[in-house]
Amino acid sequence: MGKNQQYQETISRAYDGLSLFEGASPVIGISGNFRDSDCTLAKGYYQSIVQAGGTPVIIPPFADAQLIASLLERVDGILLSGGADIDPDFLGQEKHPTVSVNPERDLPEMLLIRLACDRQIPILGICRGIQMLAAALGGKLYQDIVSQHDKPLVGHDQSLPRYETSHTVNIEPDSLLARLYGKRQMQVNSFHHQAVMEAPAGFRVTATAPDGIIEAMESTTFRSIIGVQWHPECMILNDDRSMMLIFDWFVNECRSYSQARSIHRRVLTLDSHCDTPMLFDEGAHFQVRKDGEPLVSLHKMREGYLDASFMVAYLKQMERDADSLKAATAKADRILDLIEERIGECKGYASVARTPEDLYRLKKLGQKAIVLGIENGYAIGSDISNVERFRNRGVAYMTLCHNGDNDICDSAKGMNEHGGLSEFGRQVVLEMNRVGMMVDMSHAGEKSFYDAVEVSQVPVICSHSSARALCNHPRNLTDDQMKLLARTGGVAQVCMYDGFIKETPGANIHDAVRHIMHMIDVMGIDHVGIGTDMDGGGGLLGLEDASTLVNLTRLLIAQGLSFQDIEKIWGGNFIRVWTDIMKRAGN
Repeated sequence: MGKNQQYQETISRAYDGLSLFEGASPVIGISGNFRDSDCTLAKGYYQSIVQAGGTPVIIPPFADAQLIASLLERVDGILLSGGADIDPDFLGQEKHPTVSVNPERDLPEMLLIRLACDRQIPILGICRGIQMLAAALGGKLYQDIVSQHDKPLVGHDQSLPRYETSHTVNIEPDSLLARLYGKRQMQVNSFHHQAVMEAPAGFRVTATAPDGIIEAMESTTFRSIIGVQWHPECMILNDDRSMMLIFDWFVNECRSYSQARSIHRRVLTLDSHCDTPMLFDEGAHFQVRKDGEPLVSLHKMREGYLDASFMVAYLKQMERDADSLKAATAKADRILDLIEERIGECKGYASVARTPEDLYRLKKLGQKAIVLGIENGYAIGSDISNVERFRNRGVAYMTLCHNGDNDICDSAKGMNEHGGLSEFGRQVVLEMNRVGMMVDMSHAGEKSFYDAVEVSQVPVICSHSSARALCNHPRNLTDDQMKLLARTGGVAQVCMYDGFIKETPGANIHDAVRHIMHMIDVMGIDHVGIGTDMDGGGGLLGLEDASTLVNLTRLLIAQGLSFQDIEKIWGGNFIRVWTDIMKRAGN
């Protein structure tokens, strides 16, 4: 068969297969090496990605953060390849005589790693790649293990062919590597003299050589990040698939990330409760990128693909004399003013939304939407006319109480002063119905909840409440409460507060998913959503801030939920109720 005929048959097969595979392969950016003024890449890296079902692209070394951020919108994973030594200057260390640096790569790859981590993008680091992960994220390196390590070394810089193994590594039993390969020891191939001395925060060492040199580390924060010191990509060059499991895992993680990000781009994602304005009151800004920024910031919303957030004016329950009530109303107004001021600083990037239609309009414009809420009906004092006044300035819901009884109702952590809703509280609920303000029963006592559902002429919501069956806290909803909420058309938004997710400290993203799935089982898919309570104590391991929310979607996909299911959870259900309440009020 001639080359022309081979070419024609290959093209024909390729076109026949496009309908089956188009769009299914995640795009993996591989950091290119740089030597002799050329950007290069060893064959094993891209061949291993192809064999695992990924689409490889080479990332040349460039240190423009804006361009790197743009690039990261187009790739689903990052493979950090091997190569020359890392410049000790980046680590604040003196240069060792054996170090041969590549100044073209270090800064670009450090930026690439930091920006990819911010976006939860899966990362696999190989040889230099594991060292770059450590260097970029705060770990420590040996510059030269031969002279700096205090034990005799095995052959880390082997003279054998690259596809042959030279020594063993010991694998931690509960690690990703142990799950992938089913071994406590495995043979590896190594070519290095720099090495990770200390893993950065958020990582654990998962494999070591017999001499104690770190051979692998992985993320402990539920990110899909792993680094290995050896060269698994070389094995495929000898038709040896023994190391392919790590590439299969990596490409699958990239595929999962790609699917989740695609969903976030297509649906409107909404978090129904955050307390970020408390930080505004302390001088924080929404758009400033620095240490200590709010958990829900413009940057983190963009990185986690969160479109909209309800920001509340939170009021601690204090005294209820006339002067204190007036002061509470004034404080609520001041915080609402501050929210509008902070979001106004982000012109063109974020805006205050006052209707469900605003949410979709702003998403189409590429802007983040902030919706106003009030947490604690203490804000209206004893003047029911404040309900309409707050609604007219854009407040979409009011949480009737917080941690303590007020003039409206009893709190879940109160003294059962009224035995549920007070007479004033009943009037407040009906007035909220009239003006189109959602009645939020998070924080309320059980009797207050049942009274509000009975009195309200429209569905009520729970903007940030989890399942008491999984965490026995009075703030959480019983199954009976949730069933009534569903029967009456309301929604419950799962709260990501550690103490409401798990009775012992250390709740994580998987625990949050268990609450979501339980609430779906009890209420049905049309009545469950997400209200993180971030910046008010909310945030879990794996859900540390708004940038991590795309990972929650990855786990919901893994639960078998459909695109339509996830669209409902990520705001569709909540927006349906909000729209219905406004229509009934004639808004």
